[in-house]
Amino acid sequence: MAWTYRQPVEVHFGRGVVEYLAEAIKRIGGHRGLLVTSPSFVRRGIVGDLAVRYGSAVVGIYSAVSPNPDVTECDACAAMLRENGCDFVVALGGGSVIDCAKAAAAVCRDTLPAAAYLDGAQLPASVLPIIAIPTTAGTGSEVTSVAVLSDHARGLKAPLSCDGFYPKVAIVDPALTDSMSPRMTACTGFDVLCHAIEAYWSRNHQPVCDALAIQAARLVLDNLLKAFDEPADTVARDRMAEASVTAGLAFALPKTNCAHVCSYPLTSRYGIPHGEACAMTIDSFIRLNGRKGSDRAATLAHALGFDSPDALADAVHSLKTATGMRLDLKEYRLGAAEVESLARACLHPNMRNNPVYVTLDDLLQLFSDLV
Repeated sequence: MAWTYRQPVEVHFGRGVVEYLAEAIKRIGGHRGLLVTSPSFVRRGIVGDLAVRYGSAVVGIYSAVSPNPDVTECDACAAMLRENGCDFVVALGGGSVIDCAKAAAAVCRDTLPAAAYLDGAQLPASVLPIIAIPTTAGTGSEVTSVAVLSDHARGLKAPLSCDGFYPKVAIVDPALTDSMSPRMTACTGFDVLCHAIEAYWSRNHQPVCDALAIQAARLVLDNLLKAFDEPADTVARDRMAEASVTAGLAFALPKTNCAHVCSYPLTSRYGIPHGEACAMTIDSFIRLNGRKGSDRAATLAHALGFDSPDALADAVHSLKTATGMRLDLKEYRLGAAEVESLARACLHPNMRNNPVYVTLDDLLQLFSDLV
């Protein structure tokens, strides 16, 4: 077996490490930066608190990032980067903010709009350096080369990838996740679990990422319900933040597959939050991969202390129920034509990373069981 491991992101983890921001800006040689964030962080005063640490090095703030950021938001952010002559970006927020910042750091280097890259245009080779400060225990975007954008006008949501999207520095301070609601904790936590599971059984798996994936999945299974039930439990919060960045390291190279592929149309068509959309199908895929004889599915189940993939799927389903995740699509009253359209939308190239071949009939059965 031949494999390569590469992780260019400098990671700082721990309560209080947000204090490292000023040093990180110096380390990357930043002089004129743009802070990219969401409206809530400005409203709650967190951006003001952070200003003490970045001082005059940050010359502007783009705070209009929404969940599932649209290409128009990316274009607006890129325009601010150009107008201010910025030479670096600080992303403070969840995966949506970090993904928007990554994409804008590339789009600002070219004349094409963000939508063109969703259509297959080649991303610029040169990307502004990024410092990522995640505020959710979820996406792992702070250590990956992937950014997910939506084009709501066309009903599209898809990942973009290039090496320039790797942040230069990730500052992972679990204290920034303490204010997450139980629902946000659950949604982002399931995103982490899916990252770990999909990384482990990806066709591009390799031993370093395997070890990270198993560790991340264990942390989620052991701590998500605690963080959900007891939001003030800082130990559980810390463990979930650790799981998030560890899972990000786990899937950065193998890439995601089944549940993530299905999540994109579920989010773009029905507005289901990303982590919840991933959670909706992951236990079904654990069963499907086990039923089709995937040794990776079986090995993962055993590594996590379960007798079989079905037993692991049962545990994941129970966790979904306990944390109030949506369990089916019945409320949308989907007809046969809509089910088929949804299934066909999941025949994305990333589905080929799944350890066994997933057919259209498999997807039709999966979604039929959910409606």
